[in-house]
Amino acid sequence: MDPGLGVDEITPIALLMDELRSEDVQLRLNAIRRVSTIALALGPDRAREELIPFLQDSVDDEDEVLLALADELGKSFEEYIGGKEYAYVLLGPLENLSAVEETLVRDKAAESISKIAAILNPQQIEQHYIPLLNRLSHGEWFTSRTSSAALYAPVYSKVSAATQEELRKGFAALGSDDTPMVRRAAAKWLGAFAKNLSKQHILSDGLNIYRRLQADDQDSVRLLTVEDLVVIAQQLSPAEVKEQLLKQIRQSVSDKAWRVRYMAASHFNALSEAVGVDLVREELVNHYVQLLKDNEAEVRTAAAGQIPGFSKLLEPEVVIARIVPFVRDLCQDGSQHVRAALANQITGLAPLLGHAPTIDHLLQLFLHLLKDEFPDVRLNIISKLEQVNEVIGIQLLADNLLPAIVELAEDKSWRVRQAIIEYIPLLATQLGKDFFDEQLSSLCMSWLGDTVYSIREAATINLKKLTEVFGVEWARTQIVPKVVTMGSHPNYLYRMTTVQAIGTIAASLNIDIVCDEIIDALLRLANDPIPNIRFNVARSLEVVATTYGNTRGGKELAQQKIVPVLEELMADQDADVRYFASLASQRTLATIQG
Repeated sequence: MDPGLGVDEITPIALLMDELRSEDVQLRLNAIRRVSTIALALGPDRAREELIPFLQDSVDDEDEVLLALADELGKSFEEYIGGKEYAYVLLGPLENLSAVEETLVRDKAAESISKIAAILNPQQIEQHYIPLLNRLSHGEWFTSRTSSAALYAPVYSKVSAATQEELRKGFAALGSDDTPMVRRAAAKWLGAFAKNLSKQHILSDGLNIYRRLQADDQDSVRLLTVEDLVVIAQQLSPAEVKEQLLKQIRQSVSDKAWRVRYMAASHFNALSEAVGVDLVREELVNHYVQLLKDNEAEVRTAAAGQIPGFSKLLEPEVVIARIVPFVRDLCQDGSQHVRAALANQITGLAPLLGHAPTIDHLLQLFLHLLKDEFPDVRLNIISKLEQVNEVIGIQLLADNLLPAIVELAEDKSWRVRQAIIEYIPLLATQLGKDFFDEQLSSLCMSWLGDTVYSIREAATINLKKLTEVFGVEWARTQIVPKVVTMGSHPNYLYRMTTVQAIGTIAASLNIDIVCDEIIDALLRLANDPIPNIRFNVARSLEVVATTYGNTRGGKELAQQKIVPVLEELMADQDADVRYFASLASQRTLATIQG
């Protein structure tokens, strides 16, 4: 014991150590989360000699506590036990955690061991890490063997050639283990391990491990080999891929299990880029078409997400002849998720095909998807129209697609109209201010007079978003005059919309516009014969006051114009008006006085 430590300094440490032994799970969990504090208080020597053995020997039955410990030991914990030269000491407790039943704990322990491996020197790896890896790889329970699969890659490049050979044999043994969970772990980590192998050892060892796993009778193992296939293909020449992997590529994309085909479809672009253009044109086009026609919607969805990435590897003529016909079929697909994935990617074909082919082959498909009944499909196509605009120009886009947007905006179903309103700011961002003012501005204002309240509400929110897109000066000239004019409309719904629109967009404007253009119209409506309008005036005045009350002009406006009107409304004959006016007055005064 350090003679410099007094009883007062030892007691808190003892208490924390007791907490680690407590029956209360939360106490143990808290103690584990403070284990670095314990180590710091103990000092490096005592932390190595007392704390780490204690953590290694203590067997907690709560997964949450074990997970926290595995996490803490991987957070540069070596700093508390004397630095990098003693980092190997942490391998003891982490080895125990790598063999527990709970998957999350094992994965976190393996992650922490990998972090420690990065700071060990070659001698420490040979002396401490490799024996640990051997014990885990040959453990009686599958849990330790499963964890060991993640631990080969981090040290392979740091060890001697003889040890590397042992590691290759050890990983191969995991790939042919009797337990599916171990083989699954081997398939998961084969890609990371293969990245460290030389081409010679890829051909002599890596391919054998991969082929064994790719032919596994468990689809949960086979699906994980798709990523391994990509990694291995990236390290071989196109000729070697064709010779060594063509059979496995064919098997993966036509596997009897849809989950394997789904993984193949999800990684098809990466695989295509890895195998080389020649093999793509000779072989993979046919396989890709099969995935686009797959019986399972999930596979078609994944394949649709790869369309532009795969098509850029082909000549435009090939895309038009081989890919576009199936894209056309997917536009009519019975699964909304397939159509949504297609809508998200189809516009990416426009830059690849060019001006005329886009007009001839794709424009009608865009139009069809734009009218889809499923909102996500419409949103995805609208959100990517900028790509089309760059290829065919704004005028053609307007002539062909804008009528469809306008038609949807006037649809008899208010839910369809609402969906289009929500897309307008996105559309405005892509099409620009001039185009918007010419083509869509009047449409946006017309929604303010819709018979359905939800549409009017969405329209006011839309104006706020458009102000944020185009700026306050645009709002001053394009929005504010029209909103203010509606305030004198004989129909009370229009006057109500004016009040609500002002309350919604006020925060996106500035104090000059509020003072010069808006406030007088709002104050006039405080005398409206309809009580609903009067109490909404009180609420909008509150928004203006609380938004700008802290500024010099806003404070003056609140004191001279807003507060007197709110006091009048507090004496209104309608109870609701009095209530909201009183509330608004309190918040206004709190803002300008505070």
